[in-house]
Amino acid sequence: MKRIQVLVIMLAVALTSAFAQTPAEWSKLEKDVNFYVANDLGRNGYYDQKPIAELMGRMAETVGIECVVAAGDVHHFEGIRSTQDPLWMTNYELIYSHPELMLPWYPVCGNHEYRGNTQACLDYSKVSARWEMPGRYYTKVIEDNGTTVRLVLIDTTPLIDKYRNDSIQYPDACKQDLQQQLTCQLAWIDSTLTQAKEDWVIVVGHHPIYADTGKSDAERADMQKRLNPILQKHKNVAMYVCGHIHNFQHIRKAGCDIDYVVNTSGSLSRPKVKAVDGTVFCSGEPGFSLVSADKHTLDLYFINKSGKVAYTVEKKK
Repeated sequence: MKRIQVLVIMLAVALTSAFAQTPAEWSKLEKDVNFYVANDLGRNGYYDQKPIAELMGRMAETVGIECVVAAGDVHHFEGIRSTQDPLWMTNYELIYSHPELMLPWYPVCGNHEYRGNTQACLDYSKVSARWEMPGRYYTKVIEDNGTTVRLVLIDTTPLIDKYRNDSIQYPDACKQDLQQQLTCQLAWIDSTLTQAKEDWVIVVGHHPIYADTGKSDAERADMQKRLNPILQKHKNVAMYVCGHIHNFQHIRKAGCDIDYVVNTSGSLSRPKVKAVDGTVFCSGEPGFSLVSADKHTLDLYFINKSGKVAYTVEKKK
């Protein structure tokens, strides 16, 4: 069975490797609502960060994106100390400097933000006109040409015991009480999804619910126990999109309509990735994702660092 999965993955790569590498091809990806997902970025422009940032800008000259969803770890290593930390310039402002990227960025905190001052991540909204983070979890609706997409942006680090129990590396996570998370954030997610009437609903967090990774199994166990039952309860959730693992993965579980999507790193990927239960596609390339939607179709394109579509997660109505 695993050999068949690998062959399917290799065939998907072969079929898509020549697709969408020029502006003429990129224009075919555009629908009513378009936005990027980028995460695991902060390497001061090194490795592939700056070239991928430039690619994002060039593609946005052709595909009219509404925003960038930053799915955590915009800052790596020890996070940031304040709104005036120089890392804001070297990890973010001077890297994503293309004029077409001067639009709203909707971030969530990753585990590396929790190694620093997470309140500064929220407060940076008062410094930067494009950094819009009104809370640790919040919702945004994107609408264009009659198509609506609801983004439910959540704070996953406090939902995982590993981080809240490590006062040395993750002091800000230790300040987040689990019972408060259960009674406040998870209840808010449940309520928000109950009220969501948009054409498409996408939940975005930093940590995966399912993924191939060498990271602790306890991380995904906590996510499966605490978050996943809420997502599966609501039949309007099209995708759960996350980062953290530094490679592309698309997983579908038997009997569940949710597409579980792991977006790769926009700077330094982890190329070793293999199929697990439910894997439809996986790749160790760095890059970002483009999400495009109209009333009838929701597409999430895995864009590699060459500007090619490595794979497409597609949903139809």
